[in-house]
Formats: sequence, C-alpha cells, structure tokens
Amino acid sequence: MKFIIDDKIPYIKGALEPFGDVIYLPGPKTTPEIVQDADAIVTRTRTICNESLLGNSSVKMIATATIGYDHIDTEYCKQAGIEWTNAPGCNSKSVEQYVLSALLVLAEQKGFELKGKTIGIVGVGQVGSKVARVCELLGMNVLLNDPPRERAEGPEQFVSFQHIIAKADIITFHVPLTMQGEDATFHMADTLFFESLQQCPIVLNTCRGEVVDTFAAETAIERGQVSGMVMDCWEREPQIDRNLLQLVDLATPHIAGYSKDGKANGTTMSVQAISRFFNLGIDDWQPQGVDLPEQTKIHLNGLNRTEEAIIREAVLFTYDIREDDQRLRAQPELFEQLRGDYPVRREYPVFHITHEGVDEKILEKLSKLGFNIEN
Repeated sequence: MKFIIDDKIPYIKGALEPFGDVIYLPGPKTTPEIVQDADAIVTRTRTICNESLLGNSSVKMIATATIGYDHIDTEYCKQAGIEWTNAPGCNSKSVEQYVLSALLVLAEQKGFELKGKTIGIVGVGQVGSKVARVCELLGMNVLLNDPPRERAEGPEQFVSFQHIIAKADIITFHVPLTMQGEDATFHMADTLFFESLQQCPIVLNTCRGEVVDTFAAETAIERGQVSGMVMDCWEREPQIDRNLLQLVDLATPHIAGYSKDGKANGTTMSVQAISRFFNLGIDDWQPQGVDLPEQTKIHLNGLNRTEEAIIREAVLFTYDIREDDQRLRAQPELFEQLRGDYPVRREYPVFHITHEGVDEKILEKLSKLGFNIEN
C-alpha cells in the first residue's frame, strides 16, 4: 500500500509505516503524479482534493485531519468511489480557547465586562456550542443562530440572523463555507450585514475567510459600524489584505484551532479512519509524546480582584492571543510559515491551578472550563 501524508500533520510518523510505503510532502507538492498510485491521502485544508488531483489515480480513501472539508470535492469523490472523512470537532476546544482569550483581551483593552453582554453565535455545531457554553459560564446572554439545526430540532433555542444583527454586542462566526443554497455562508458578513448592525458590535471570524467580505469589513471599521474585529481567517490566504490587517484589533494567521490537543485529535481521527477502511487493526491508535508547555502550574491570588480578572489571568496563561497578533503584524508575508512553525499551545486540562483567596464559585467555573484545581 502507499500513503501520501501532509508533512505538517503532527504525531503521525510511524503510525502507517508498518502497512506500506509512506511519503510525507508539503500540501502544495501533493500532485497528480505523486498520488497516481497511492491508496490513501492524509491531508489538510491546503490540498485541493478534486478531479484534477485524483483523476486516473488509485486513491481509495482521503482523510483530512481538519474539521472543514470544503477542500474536498465530495461530489467527485462519490462519483469516483473514493471514501473520505474529516475530523469533526477535533479542534473545537482549541477554537473555544482562542475565542475566550480574544474576548477577555478585548474586554480589558476596551474597558468593559463580558458579564451581561449579549453574544450572537452564528453556527452552533461542534465549535459554536462550546463557545456558547463558556459564554454562558461567564454570565453572558447567548443568542444562537443555526438554520439547519433549527429546521431539524425546532425553533425554541434559536433566533434569526436578523435578530443577532439587531441585538448582539458581540457576533462570532462558526459556520462552514457554503457557496450556494438557502444556507449559503459565502460573504455572510457583507456590506448589507455591516450597514444593518444596530449595536456597533465586536465581530470575530474563526471559521473561513470567505465568510467575511474583506472590503465590507474594512469599510465597516472605517465608518465605525463595528466597535472591534478579530480576524483569524482571511480571504485569499496566505496573501492576506494588509489594509484589513492594520484595521482589525486582533489578527492571527488561521491558527484558532492550532492547539497541540486539537492537532493530536485530528491525527487520531484520521489514522483510526484509515485503519477502519483498510482493516489495519489499529482502530484504537493514539499519538504519543504530545508536547507540553514549559509551565503547567498556575498560581492565582484572588485578593481584591474581580471574577473576570482572575479568569482572564488563568486563560491567558494557557494562551495569550496578543502574541500571535504581534507575530503576524511583524511578518505578514510569513503567514504560512507562522502556521507551519506554530509554538506549543495546550488546552486547559494540562494546567493545574493553585490558589489563595479565590472564591469557591470562581474555582468552580475554572474547573468547568477544564482546569485542574488543587486544594
């Protein structure tokens, strides 16, 4: 057997070698010539898996170690008899961590508290539902918009997109990229969207760059239609718009889901899917040696501090979005390199909190976020 694997997928080396030839390549170098005699491809979003790549190949299975799969021509794969799988939810906790870091930073910078603010979550799948949970934990009013789920489950817990436009102080997008149909998300945040906003909200995009119209976003910031913007996903990546980069509050190189935990989960789901498809017998495979940060102990002092300040300190200890923002602004031409060489980021469960003078209710919230609380 022959496996083609994106060389940026971590913790996978050694997993498939016992079962055949394994070739590791950068995504852009995964060419028709390379995959012609391959049995499977393990990939990321930078490799477009369509007829141009797969036509006349022997590929039987594609596993993408990502939540998104708009880089896979699923209709062609169906016609060609090629199975494919993605990794739904693999990095959802990582994106949750990113969004919370961004909100806590902006609240401090702009002088407001998150508690009592209304956040509109557009897209309530694996990521959006986790963002909703932590926002409720912090005392925010949460509005959910997800038309496909609303049709399937009923309208009780959902609101319209127009309601979010009218009421939300913060709007965060967690939708897949769909180009057409009643649930099309391409340029959801267009000129009409920004002109219709009634609360001058903060807007975050951590899903797909094409969900937000670049020109409309620039105009909205310049006209004061929004009070802030966080941009992780960009149109025309990696050639991002430098003007928008200068205008947004926080800018990062499409790394919201780039915790080591999220990457390890994506790799795990891909290897296990390949194993099931080819009956390799490693359906319970798990990665080894997932990197740890230098420090995993956090000491919190609660004396004369607000709940939000204490939670902010804990969250930013695990991940401070401002560091990614600084790196991208300093060298935007290195967008892809900043992604490929991303530093170690781990999620809350690897961190242990010691404390003095911290209220039990705050410790309970930190525990619900995933931190380990030591007595």
